[in-house]
Amino acid sequence: MAGLNLRPLLLTQGDPAGIGPELSLRAWLQRDSEALPPFALLADPAHIARIAQGYGWTVPIAPVEPSQIEAAFSKALPVIPLKASVSAAPGRPDAAYAPSVIEAIETAVGLVRAGSASAVVTNPIAKHVLYEAGFRHPGHTEFLAALASEGDGKTYHPVMMLWSEQLAVVPVTVHIPLADVPAALTTDLIVLTGRIVARELRERFGIAQPRLALAGLNPHAGENGAMGTEDARIIVPAIEILRQDGIEVTGPLPADTMFHARARSRYDAALAMYHDQALIPIKTIAFDEAVNVTLGLPFVRTSPDHGTAFDIAGKGIARPDSLMAALKLAARLGAGTQSP
Repeated sequence: MAGLNLRPLLLTQGDPAGIGPELSLRAWLQRDSEALPPFALLADPAHIARIAQGYGWTVPIAPVEPSQIEAAFSKALPVIPLKASVSAAPGRPDAAYAPSVIEAIETAVGLVRAGSASAVVTNPIAKHVLYEAGFRHPGHTEFLAALASEGDGKTYHPVMMLWSEQLAVVPVTVHIPLADVPAALTTDLIVLTGRIVARELRERFGIAQPRLALAGLNPHAGENGAMGTEDARIIVPAIEILRQDGIEVTGPLPADTMFHARARSRYDAALAMYHDQALIPIKTIAFDEAVNVTLGLPFVRTSPDHGTAFDIAGKGIARPDSLMAALKLAARLGAGTQSP
């Protein structure tokens, strides 16, 4: 990342039985051709060395302290050792390794907040595996928000953005059943989400006057009430409040006509009302390059936009495109100079 002057990135191991370790190794191997920023993996060095050996890859592993990452990065994969040892086999998730997954996340957040690194990049975790070990948070994002609150006593509302060069989308409601969306969708929630997105587009992405587009909930954005009243009752008042804040907002727009190329040129981020309304278009447009960005936290966090892929772990076929995009975007946001 030529031209950016920032501290290195921290990459968590994710589930050690998933594709995270493999992707981390692949990313380091492509560090020069992809101009990746310096990063360190938080993991068990011996486990990562075994994964590399299993593929026949020549990847020197360098256990490091945060201050040693940049010096080591050109010749070896820097690894900040975890206290928990790992011997997970690819494709075989085991709750016994949940402590190492959690330790990697906690350590990364602590080091970034202490100023030792510029951003956290997280490899995928498997929530059901963590739940078996007593993990009490709904997911990765909520855990990060809890860690942020523990650090300074403030309350944070994390917002999930899926970002690519072609499209940035934000689901207002996220991992809930579709049948529960109308009850969960409120004017206050839309306003809170819109304010966070607009602020982060200004402060982190460097967009002076962010343009937001809000999708309607119902077909044709309700068709003047003929296909549902939520658009007029819930979304329109939110748009009015956001406009009063000085935020440029359009909508509610029919979701079926707002994601083609010409429509995308009219906004910087689209706010969708539910999970699939946001994720279907971006995974269609940028399946391998999309990045998960958590907005609303006091530190930068990005992640590849895919899961642990236990079914292909260990086969050497996982693509590192999304992880490399997450590393590059984390460097941009850590520097606070680039826009999507």
